Amino acid sequence: MDKNLTSSGPIKPKALKKNEFRHFQVITTRWMDNDVYGHVNNVVYYSYFDTVVNEYLIRAGVLDFEHGATIGLVVETHCSYFAPLVFPDRIDAGLRVVRLGTSSVRYEVGLFKEGDAEPAAQGHFVHVYVDRVTRRPVTLPAELRAALEPLSVAAQAD
Repeated sequence: MDKNLTSSGPIKPKALKKNEFRHFQVITTRWMDNDVYGHVNNVVYYSYFDTVVNEYLIRAGVLDFEHGATIGLVVETHCSYFAPLVFPDRIDAGLRVVRLGTSSVRYEVGLFKEGDAEPAAQGHFVHVYVDRVTRRPVTLPAELRAALEPLSVAAQAD
């Protein structure tokens, strides 16, 4: 049986506290983020994940999405939802790295409604870094590894 399932259904991961993240970016929800049920639609959370990771990489000077020799391809994603976000909430998006591999990085993101210590949602995604032209995996560039090390935490047991 899948380690994330029980006979009664999926196991919800432990919600991480705000202080367990290493970097934060404020994201303002938009009117268009809400769905007909009056809260931010589930697919928008993944956009927030992309925003905090890519903003960090750009500001650290290690993501040149137009001309860089290597690019990160997302090969795995997950999101757990704990509480709704709605427009016009402001979100403190927390970021940390739980695995720096040879050619991959596992990022974890927590989305906290401004002022809250508990996340409204949290999740992860995995980038595999590849050559822009061949799309074959490459060793993480030294500059990228150096930029990600301050975000790194030991992976926590499930």
